[in-house]
Amino acid sequence: MVSVRLALVGCGRISKRHIEAVQAVNGIDIVAVCDINEEKAKATAEKLSVPYATDYKDLEGVDMVAVLTPSGLHPRHVIDIAENMAIPYIVCEKPISLTSREMYEMLDRVAKAGKTLLPVYQNRYNPLLVFMKELIAGERLGKIYQFACNVLWNRNDDYFNIDWHGTKAYDGGVFYTQASHYVDMIFYLFGKVKNAYGVGGNLRKLEVHDSVSAICELENGTVGSLNATVSVYRTNYMTELTVIGEKGTVRLSGANLNRIDFWDVEGMEKPDMDFTIDHQYGKGHDTMYGYIVNKQWDKFPSHDDVLAGIDLMEKISF
Repeated sequence: MVSVRLALVGCGRISKRHIEAVQAVNGIDIVAVCDINEEKAKATAEKLSVPYATDYKDLEGVDMVAVLTPSGLHPRHVIDIAENMAIPYIVCEKPISLTSREMYEMLDRVAKAGKTLLPVYQNRYNPLLVFMKELIAGERLGKIYQFACNVLWNRNDDYFNIDWHGTKAYDGGVFYTQASHYVDMIFYLFGKVKNAYGVGGNLRKLEVHDSVSAICELENGTVGSLNATVSVYRTNYMTELTVIGEKGTVRLSGANLNRIDFWDVEGMEKPDMDFTIDHQYGKGHDTMYGYIVNKQWDKFPSHDDVLAGIDLMEKISF
């Protein structure tokens, strides 16, 4: 099997997770990297023993790019690559965009260019979330009455001193840059949102919200809440999800929803599915690149789900 030739566009914080994931999967190799900051590009390239560029238009001999640039630049970079480069597949880190308008334009122009956009929502591949979806879809929990999700994390002042972090133009705030996976989780597990209301605070004097609380009413009648912050003292505290159904209650928790903390389900014993993770991102990127190698495009979120998530984040965050 010929390996997929991948180039990374952006050599910042998240690029390290993509590098680890690609190195853990057979059938795909990083063949080049790019960053406007030559020092970052060169350092990453040297670690991988691959060439580097400071302009992605200089990349050659690649089958796919992963756009890992600041969030507010994702639409511009994805569209430019789709329309001006002979690269059929474009992976794009979350959030895909900061506004619904940009998202619609991006999808339209990528489609017209005949390219494929692959959004990164690696938490969909979390084994416990996949299991939860199967429980809900199989009606083992019966009608879902309510959910509560809390993303209680820390990002210190050093993090926000990185040039684009905390800015309205490029960051978008906690719902976009940290909790967008859990916004997506709502659509993945429970379906479309009918109404949503939220409030946000920027007590740390950022341009964007560092803390947000939202309540949602879904089309199927389920109601729920999503609270997110990056202002927990010193270190990440917890991510948790509680689902309350007519036939059971389940609570997932841990660094990234990696353990079952409470289980009371009609006719089912608690499964032994807890797992450990060695960093905050989990192992979902590994699974994602495995799906890419095997051309399992159906494993990626639908564009409708991504659009709905951006719409929800935009309503609550601005």
